[in-house]
Amino acid sequence: MSTLRFKVVEEAFKRKPVPASAPGKVTSEYYGKYVFNREQMSKYLSKSTMDTVCEAIDEGTILDRDIADHVAAGMKMWAMEMGATHYTHWFQPLTDGTAEKHDSFIEYINEPGSAVIEEFSGKLLAQQESDASSFPNGGIRNTFEARGYTAWDPSSPAFIVDDTLCIPTVFISYTGESLDYKAPLLKALNAVDRAATDVCRYFDRNVKKVYSYLGWEQEYFLVDEDLCVARPDLLLTGRTLMGHESAKNQQLEDHYFGSIPPRVAEYMRDLEFEAYKYGIPLKTRHNEVAPNQFELAPIFGETNLSVDQNIFVMSLMDRIARKHHFRVILHEKPFAGINGSGKHNNWSLGTNTGIGLFTPGKTPETNLQFITFLVNTLVAVHSHNALLKASIMTAQNAHRLGANEAPPAIISVFLGTQLTAVLEKLENSTSEEAIVVDAKKRMKLGIAHIPEVLLDNTDRNRTSPFAFTGNRFEFRAVGSSANCASAMIALNTAMASQLIQFKKDVDTKTEAGASKEKAIFDTIKAYIKASKAICFDGNGYGDEWKTEAVKRGLDCETSVPLIYDAYLAPETIKMFEKTTVLSEKELHARNEVKWEMYTKKIQIEARVLGDLSMNHIIPVATRYQSFLLDNVYKIKQVYPAEKAEKLSAMDAAIIEDIAVHIGEIKTSVDAMVEARKRANRIDNEREKAIAYHDTVYPYFDKIRYHVDKLELTIDNEMWTLPKYRELLFIR
Repeated sequence: MSTLRFKVVEEAFKRKPVPASAPGKVTSEYYGKYVFNREQMSKYLSKSTMDTVCEAIDEGTILDRDIADHVAAGMKMWAMEMGATHYTHWFQPLTDGTAEKHDSFIEYINEPGSAVIEEFSGKLLAQQESDASSFPNGGIRNTFEARGYTAWDPSSPAFIVDDTLCIPTVFISYTGESLDYKAPLLKALNAVDRAATDVCRYFDRNVKKVYSYLGWEQEYFLVDEDLCVARPDLLLTGRTLMGHESAKNQQLEDHYFGSIPPRVAEYMRDLEFEAYKYGIPLKTRHNEVAPNQFELAPIFGETNLSVDQNIFVMSLMDRIARKHHFRVILHEKPFAGINGSGKHNNWSLGTNTGIGLFTPGKTPETNLQFITFLVNTLVAVHSHNALLKASIMTAQNAHRLGANEAPPAIISVFLGTQLTAVLEKLENSTSEEAIVVDAKKRMKLGIAHIPEVLLDNTDRNRTSPFAFTGNRFEFRAVGSSANCASAMIALNTAMASQLIQFKKDVDTKTEAGASKEKAIFDTIKAYIKASKAICFDGNGYGDEWKTEAVKRGLDCETSVPLIYDAYLAPETIKMFEKTTVLSEKELHARNEVKWEMYTKKIQIEARVLGDLSMNHIIPVATRYQSFLLDNVYKIKQVYPAEKAEKLSAMDAAIIEDIAVHIGEIKTSVDAMVEARKRANRIDNEREKAIAYHDTVYPYFDKIRYHVDKLELTIDNEMWTLPKYRELLFIR
């Protein structure tokens, strides 16, 4: 009982909850304390500066440098009063996290060696230089062409972490290409705003702006930090590359929405207290389905800010977890045989007049608008289903999609029985027909037969990757470790492109003499028919759906490197360029990054798996095998030959079984290493990623199978790695 495993298990059992202390009596006392929001701006900026900044945020106008100087002065004053001594441009490169370089406020007054003064100019606020070649860039920046720029995003407020003022920024190359998630996201939001506003003005001339909204649901696992450190695979890759499932896992369905364990409850409270200081409105917390799996979710907000808040919350989760002696696991599938973690993206559009465009209305005219945006979403998802899948696909998420807790790797839309019936009747209706949904609701004739639709008009379908849930769409396929911006860029751009096309189609009909209502109605009817293939309300887990999806012409590719090809399809390039979100050069560069990132993830896992197999598993197995051989030898020394044969038969069988598993592990590890060496000689990033997927990754399950068999066979006290029952049930 002296192995590291038993020592960390013992320590984990001794853990007591670390009490969380509320910063104030009520949340409103400290909510947004560390954020330079409009309330703080009103205290530190003049009214004219404040009005100009708010206009830039609300209307997208450009701030000149004089205004930036005024903002910087007020921002510095606030930050220093809050204890800040440094500032940084906070940006989101094409990695899984954020980046920052801290600079002090101090500057020499006159010359080096003299006294210092705290300064922060508009120039430093608005723009800084960064080394663009040291971040993933897909070849846009070479090592000898290193210059890149970060530029202030006024629509996302600055905030303070510890002693540093963090300023959300975009990150671009010296030649102007986007090198981050935020720049194309802002462009996508601008594109959908313009396109949706144009369509909304068919129904209400007062609409001047359309906002994209996002509400994310963050799933995660918590593992005691000592147990995590004793699992090199979990520590280095975020998931367990081996480990036999526990006799008890989630099959009793007793964890979901169950009582939150005391240590976890204190962690959740502490996390919420900290998030509220940053104006992040965490609303929901609960146990998820798998043991030691949990979820948190905020009130929805504008997409740009919501994306920033999510990426920041993920870093807060890690910081607070360590305080409570946990490690937070955001990998999409850290444990085999139980649920993985996603991050459902609840997406909607709304006008500056307060109308939700996916909210069913109470008049024929508002319902015509609702149906217009609903059907255009169907067409956008149908036209770009491969792209939407590519936007959420990673080496990690590939483990989760298609399993019993997540939607399949086929993008389809769930509408529910009532909306499906409405669209079917609209498709087949004429101007003389009334539309009846059920005995309680009769569709009024009104404009283009658009009826009153109940708000809660759908059931829930856990197997759908893109489900309508009453007043929004839930993009369920997004992975737990992902930056939401990737999915939101693709979705909002696809929607913008489709709405542009819709307006062209309607205007063509009105120019030919049709009334506006008839032009909209006829266009919608054609769209319903054209997008039928994307609508599926059945069981997405079934093999029958996979067969049906192929017949419908939906993208069913499962190889991650090949899924990324959707970004370079002619129609995708055309869409991104037409909406000015991403250029063809940027798309190619981003795919280079995606392929390279996939290769590196699999490469790291392969190296860790090989190391654990050869340096942990096989030595333990041979040690136990030697123990059994010694026992057989001693039995034969003590007992008569016939009895000794019977007594040693069981040990001999185990010895042989161990030898088989050791041999298979060694053979597979050697073959995996050779496959990796061959793949590494490939220069083309796409071909290398394909080689890793096709020739390296397949060995993972082969090796794991034999390791897990040994775990069941070898003496428990000899096994060095914490087991699933310990990782998942020590809280």
